[in-house]
Amino acid sequence: MKVSVIVHPNAKKERIEKDLFGELHVYVNQPPLEGKANQATLTSLAEYFKTGKSNVRLISGAKSKHKIFEIDV
Repeated sequence: MKVSVIVHPNAKKERIEKDLFGELHVYVNQPPLEGKANQATLTSLAEYFKTGKSNVRLISGAKSKHKIFEIDV
């Protein structure tokens, strides 16, 4: 399944919220440098969907706040 995500780096509290349009907002406390926020987002999504980190892949948006992940559940 493909999931559209908006990432908010440098957040005080890590969490995942769903907005009114059904898009996930992932708040991570890592900075957006050297892929740290992407890796933290991947880990958060794996925990949210109760699957392993190897089942979550970033498809597009590596340098954008708007990302698309593919998740094998």
